Parts: sequence; C-alpha cells; structure tokens
Amino acid sequence: MGFRGLSVKRFVKEAKEGNIKLDEFYAEVFDEVEKLDKRFGIFVTLNKNIRENPEKGILYGLPVSVKDNICTKGIQTTAGSRILEGYVPVFDATAVAKVKNEGGVIIGKTNMDEFGFGTFSTNSGYGVPKNPHDVSRCCGGSSGGAAALVSSLDYPHIALGQSTGGSISCPASFCGVVGLTPTYGRVSRYGLIDYANSMDKIGPIAKTVEDAALMMNVISGYDERDFTTSDRKVEDFTKNINMDIKGMKIAVPKEYFGEGVDEDVRNAVWDAIKTMESHGAEYKEVSLPSTEMGIATYYIIATSEASTNLAKYCGMRYGVEGEVRGKSFDEYFSEIRTEYFGEEAKRRVLLGTYSRMAGYRDQYYLKALKIRTLIIEEFKRVFRRYDAIAAPTMPCIAPKFSEIEYMTPLESYMMDALTVPQNLAGIPSISVPCGTKKGMPVGLHIMGDHFEEGTIIRIADFYQKNR
Repeated sequence: MGFRGLSVKRFVKEAKEGNIKLDEFYAEVFDEVEKLDKRFGIFVTLNKNIRENPEKGILYGLPVSVKDNICTKGIQTTAGSRILEGYVPVFDATAVAKVKNEGGVIIGKTNMDEFGFGTFSTNSGYGVPKNPHDVSRCCGGSSGGAAALVSSLDYPHIALGQSTGGSISCPASFCGVVGLTPTYGRVSRYGLIDYANSMDKIGPIAKTVEDAALMMNVISGYDERDFTTSDRKVEDFTKNINMDIKGMKIAVPKEYFGEGVDEDVRNAVWDAIKTMESHGAEYKEVSLPSTEMGIATYYIIATSEASTNLAKYCGMRYGVEGEVRGKSFDEYFSEIRTEYFGEEAKRRVLLGTYSRMAGYRDQYYLKALKIRTLIIEEFKRVFRRYDAIAAPTMPCIAPKFSEIEYMTPLESYMMDALTVPQNLAGIPSISVPCGTKKGMPVGLHIMGDHFEEGTIIRIADFYQKNR
C-alpha cells in the first residue's frame, strides 16, 4: 500500500487492521519531512524518538505536529524564542496528552513567531518558515510552520496550532488549508506557554474540515488544571460532516469587505457565499460597527497580558541564565532580556507595560475592556438572527518577504483587522480555502456563536465538498 495521499480516516482504519506497518510508514514520513524542513524551515525540533506502540484510539498511529509553544514531554519547547532554547518540559500539555491517549504520534515542534507575536512567522528565533506555494512569500503567523507542513506534506497528518488574535486562521488562509479556532474555554490551555491568557486557544490545522472535526473530538473538554475550560459535554463534531446547509442563515458584515481588502479576495469570498446560496443557504448583509476598534482594543489587551506573562523570563527561574557575578538585579535582568528577546517581543512588552502604568490604565486598558464587551454584544446580536457569519479570512494573499520588510509595525498589525474581533469575543471560527489569486490561496472565514463549532464545521465541510 502506498502511503502518499492517504486520508486520515483511511490511514487510521488501515493501521488498526494491521495493513500498515508503522515502522515502514514513519521511515518514509521522516524522510519526506526532513526534505520539507530543509526547503521551507518548518520545524524548530524534529522528534524521531516516537512511541513504538501507540494507543489504539481514534488517532491510532497518526502523525501529529505541535506548535512550539505547546509543551511536549521530553521534546524541546521554545515558543519560537531564544530565551527558552534548551527547555525540555517534563510534562505534556493537556491537548498533547489527549492526542497521545488516542494514539497520535508527535513528530515534532513547528516553527512560529516568538511567543506568538506576529502575523507572518518572521519573528522566530529559529529561522523563517516559507510558504510552500511560493517560497518568496510568508506562510502567515504565528502558527506558520504548522500550516506550511499541512500544506506541503502529502501524508496523513494533523497539526496542533494556537491562536490569540488570528494565528490559526491567518496561516491556514495563506497556505490554503483548514484552520479551526475553537471557542475560548473549549480546549484546555494547560501546558500552553501563554501570550495573552484571556484570548489564547489551541486548535487544529488540517487538510480537510473532517480532519479538523476529528481532532476537535480529541482535544476538547473540561480540564481541572485549567479553570477557564468549560464543563459542557463535548459533542461528536464529526456528526456535522456531510450534512446540507439548506435553510441556514448566514450574515455578511459589510465592514469586513471594506477599504484595505483586496478586490480579488473580496470577489473570491463573495463567490463562495453565492455558492452556498445556490445550495439553499440564505445570506444578508449586516453591520458590525465596532470592527474598526478591534485592532486597537486587541493590541492594548494582548500586550498588557503579554508584558506580565513575559516578566518571569529574567534569567533566574525561567529561561536562559547568564553570568550574575558583580551585577545588580536590574543590570542582569536587562542584559538577559536584551540579548535573548527578539525585537517584536521587546516592542510588545513596552506597549503592554505602558498601557498598564499608573495614569494610563484607565485611559487605555480599562477602556479597551469596555470596547471588548461591546464587540461581544454586537456578535451576540447577529447570532440571535443568523447561524453564522461569513467573511474573508485575510485581506490579501500571503505577502512577499520583500513587501513585509518595508511594512511599519502598525501596517503589520493592521493585517489582523479581520481576525482579531472574533478572538476578542472568544467565538469559534474556521478558515477554508475558497479560491486563488496569482496562484496563492484565499481563505473564507466562517464564524459562529460561542460553542457552535458544530455549526461552522457543517457549513465549512459542505462548502469544501461542493465548491
């Protein structure tokens, strides 16, 4: 049996029936993975020390890659930062433990923007992953390595990514794969190296919506080690596969198609919406006026939380250590952070510290929290009348590195304008490919109400199979 092109479902079935010898399969997979890593810079750490006898669960024998800010027992975990180089966790994140319990095999840690700080995966301390569709272009961020691997690896595989402001959807769109960002609290954050605690979410990146739904079955659920997880019963998300969308109501926010959105991207997404209408779905344009405040709100809240989370990396209890002798604490602390934090990490620490300072907290941070509440209320009003929201995932195709080089930090931040509102609100979203421009993928973003992953999976799966 040839291994290339096998679906996840078929692979697991054949492996359980003994028709696939896992040692032969993994010899072939790692040979391919090493070639892809050399071409595209996908991994921070490759893990060839795999379990010989994985559990016979619903992921039996399946290769699973893990974003490098999710802890993996015995495998280096750096969050893309040199300040954590050499850190090898003695425990698994809950999501990783659940994958292993269902027979998934961890093949390595994928490259990312340092601590999740970026939209293009150009802020890593371990090189820059490239887009498999065009190596002169970025693969998106911050889960860039994960999406690049899913896009380029022609073997059964699912990646674990993580999102704070769009870090699953963005690379999924740029690399032409499926990225599912769950409701905040649906998946445990235990073992995740935090960026912004009130927004961080772990979710799957896969070739198909069906594969993403399968992984959601595995990683979802309450965890007593993470008090933010929901205790609601986890549904079988794969029951939403192969269902029709007749009669479903879809809202289309006009603000998501405005200035700054590429015309070809806009047209591709509208074609997708019209396709769904032709199969019985109904759509109507709506307004989400708080969208324009999303970027400012997100960066104030996210950097404020990041600056507190990164304070522990001072070269003493956490992170790399330096020579202490003859230095004050401030000198030592500053020296370590200056040398081992990247420029974007330093920028966000400064922004967050400023927002939390006495005299500015009320003016910036508390005001941002109020606007976040307004954004949530706006989404809720829409979901009282509609099943889902459809919009472009990103305003453009993956930019070239030469273009990114001349972007100001603010221009880079504005790239997240279509993905931060739903992350602020904590609602689920899924990006699915819906067309191309210049041979590069365009993403359709489908958003649902809190804990309505089943609804968006149903719509996305139908569209993917009937476009």
